[in-house]
Formats: sequence, structure tokens, C-alpha cells
Amino acid sequence: MARRPLPRILSNGGDRIARGREHLARGRELARSATDGATDVLHPLITITRGLRRLAGAGRRKWTGTPKDRRGPLLFLVASVFLVVVLMPYGPLLAAVCLMGAAAWTGREHADAAPAGPDDAQAQRLQSLYEALVPYFSVPDDPSPLFAHGGAWDQAFTAYEFDDDGRVARLEVRYPAYFTDGEPDARARIEQVLHAKSGRGREYHFAWDEEGNTLTVTVLPPLPTDIAAQRFVTAPGETVLGFTDPSGVQRTLPVTNGAAQRDVPPVVWRTGIRSTEPHLLVLGQPGSGTTSLLRSIVLQALQYGDAVVIEGSGTADYACLAGRHGVLAVECGLAGALAGLEWAAHETERRLIAVNRARQAGHPPPEDVGRPLWIVLDRPSALGHLAAADGRQDPQALLQVPLRHGRAAGVTVVVADQLDCLDALSDVVHRHTRARVVLGPATLGQVQAVLGAAPHTTPAVDMPPGRGYARLGTGPVHRLQVPATPDPYDDATSDAHRRAVLDLLPGRAASADPALTPAAVAEG
Repeated sequence: MARRPLPRILSNGGDRIARGREHLARGRELARSATDGATDVLHPLITITRGLRRLAGAGRRKWTGTPKDRRGPLLFLVASVFLVVVLMPYGPLLAAVCLMGAAAWTGREHADAAPAGPDDAQAQRLQSLYEALVPYFSVPDDPSPLFAHGGAWDQAFTAYEFDDDGRVARLEVRYPAYFTDGEPDARARIEQVLHAKSGRGREYHFAWDEEGNTLTVTVLPPLPTDIAAQRFVTAPGETVLGFTDPSGVQRTLPVTNGAAQRDVPPVVWRTGIRSTEPHLLVLGQPGSGTTSLLRSIVLQALQYGDAVVIEGSGTADYACLAGRHGVLAVECGLAGALAGLEWAAHETERRLIAVNRARQAGHPPPEDVGRPLWIVLDRPSALGHLAAADGRQDPQALLQVPLRHGRAAGVTVVVADQLDCLDALSDVVHRHTRARVVLGPATLGQVQAVLGAAPHTTPAVDMPPGRGYARLGTGPVHRLQVPATPDPYDDATSDAHRRAVLDLLPGRAASADPALTPAAVAEG
């Protein structure tokens, strides 16, 4: 039987397909060559464009990170430089050349180093942290648990950093969405576990992102304890309680330490008519620095106002203020304390009446009413015990008028006592002192009971004097370090601190008007 020839389309189809593939490969090679050539030609333009984008991003981050009180001078400086460049001969051309050079240098490609993973010891520490969190971040009904015994920690820990000692310095934890991160008790359990497993002896900050289901743990540096009392750069009505972390506030103050000067973030308490927290309550253990804080507040208040200091402990810690300009009285006994507080109540009423009459008449308030008056009461619980034993009125009852109407009358009340005497404070003191400070060692429950909220940081193991927490109204809880303001008449005070306090004291008062002092009330 004769063999039929194959159809032509089948006999030469393979050759056509081979030629088509050859043309396609040649076209791809030509396109790749054209792309490489265009990239080589446009490489300088690409580099400069990338550099300009990076410079713009750096400038935007610099502007965002600049405190609001420094943005005006920074903007003025930039405008001045721009004006000088425009007016210079060939200034715009030179500026453009410098900008292109900086963009070319910034936009060059860097060889990204391959990220090195943790070593064996660090991986073991991360695995230990992971296993410790399994009972709290897992439930039996989860079909694909993020935390499970024997699981991989790299799925839960998205970022981590270690210090030179091999301990965790920063950790970002991703937790399941069903975890009750809105409950303080659930958060406290996780923070306690991380604090114990990451290494004690350091302070940790816990930032909960409820929307993203992430927890960022950061090791906080210790607050500076070498800042002494000095004249801070503040406006009238602003009082520096101490210093805190840079992430907690959006302001810095220049401070001097010997011959050195640096900027530190302060905790500023604002008083006056427009203040939402016109009065302050300070609590702490003995030796925690409450008296030092009150002494610092009085020294700052005397710059713009007058003060009445009442001490219930009888240790003469405020003797350096006696007889100074602006210090109306320094009382240590029960009789003097009652007389001073009674005078303060009458003075508050007098100021209210004077302000009301001036407003009705359309006149500004009198000059003596416009000067702030500070009532500083230390250890009212001790005075209350003495008054009860003597059958006299509790001195805290006389604070009702200054606390309720002090803001409108320009009267500010500062009360300090020991943390164990919190229950001995009257209801009016609890109700009207919205600015709170806790100093010295204290449990988490005690801090929360005083401030109304728990801090997002772990307590320090070593609490130096003046170390604690502060909260102004309903704001966040700040770590606080009070500036060193010891008694200059104490023999244990160093010469530098003694000189710093003595330099802030106002001069001696020659005489005082007997009609406007608490002594007039006692004599009456």
C-alpha cells in the first residue's frame, strides 16, 4: 500500500515554530538592551529624583519632630537663608548646584546588608518569652493559634532589639484579636510576665495598639537626677514639677548643670483662671522628696506671686523662706496654721468680691487681686490629729473656700502628705485637687488610687529622692523626677545645691502690712 505524504502544515510547522521562538527571544533581548541603555542614560536623573524625595522626607520628619515652640524660629531661619541666597550674586545658581549635588549623594544606591538574625542565646531568650505568653494569648478553640506550646516565636515577635548585655531592649508583640486588651487586669498580667522574663532592674514602657493588636515593649533610660533648682524658662502661671521622658511631652526646657547646658522635657503644671487643674496634691513616703517638691514650687511661685506656707510636721523644713519678699507667713504650730488658713479663706472671699465689683463696673481687677496667692500645706494629717486632741477645728475644713473658688480669685492650693495618710485627707481635698503627684516607692494599686489611672511603665527598682509619677487632670501618667531643692540650712546639703537654692530665694522683707497678714487674724 502506497504511503501518503503528510500534510504540508504538519511537515514544516516545527520549523515555523522554531523560527517564531527565535524571533521572540531576539525581540526580548532587544527590549532588554534598550531598557538597560535607557537606564544607563537616565541613571543620573533617577538618582537625583530619588535623592530629592529622600531630602523632602527628611525635612518633613525634621519639621514634625520639632517642638511647636521652636517651629517659629526655625521657619524664620530658613526664610532668612533663602533671602540671603536670592540676593547673592549667582546665589540661585549656586544653590541649585548644591541641591543637585546633595540629592545625587543622598539618592545613590546603598548595598543593603542582609539582616542578621538573633544568635543562639537571643533566640533562646525570645523563645522563652514566647512560651511564657502562651497561657495568656491562646484559647483551646483557636483553629490556628498564634501562640502555642512549641510554636515559632518569629510569627508573634515582629521586631526585636537587644542591648550590649544580650537582654531585650525593644520588642514588638503581635497578639490575637480576641485577647481582652481593653481590660486593665488583662494588660497588667501581660506586662508583669514581660517584665519578669525580660530582666528586672530596668523600667519598661508598654504601648498597646488595640487597633493593630500589637504591643511594643521599650526599655526606658533613667531620668536625670543631677538637675538642681534653678530659674526655669516659663511663662507666668506655669510651674515645673519635674522632668520626664521625651515621648511624653512636646516641649523642652534649657537647664544648666554646672557649666553644661542641655534641653530636657518638663512636666509643666499650669495654674490661673483658665487652668483646668488649679490645685495640686502630692503624696509620698517619708524621704521621697515631697518637701523638696513643695520647696521648688514655692521658689517658682514667688517670682510672680505671694505664698503662705504651713508645715504640720514641725521640722522647720521651710525656715529658709521666713521673712522673704512675697512670703506672707511660715507657720509650724496648730494655732498659726488655723490662723493662716482662716486668713486665706477670708482673703479668697475678699478677692472674689473685688473681682465681681470690678467686672460689674467695667474696670480691670485691682492690682492686689491680680497677684497670685499660693497656699502651701504640708502634712495636714498631723495637724488634724493635733486639732482633734485639742478639741479644735480640723485645718482641712478651712480649705473649702480656697479650693472651690480659688481659681476665680487667683488662689492656688498645694497639699502634700504621706501616702499612708491618704484616707485622712478630707473629701474637699480629694475632689478639688485634680493635679496629682506620687513620689517614692508605691505599689501599682496605690499609684492608681491616687492618680486615677495606672502608669504604662514598670516601677524603678532604685527610687532616688524626687522620683515618682505625675498626672494632670485626665491626662496621661508621666514619669517624674523632681529637681533637687534641699533645705539650704541642712548640714547634709551639698554646697552646690545650697548655693542653687539660696540664689533663688527673694530678698529679706523689711516689714509687712499687718492688715494683710495671717498674724492679724490670730491677734483678732
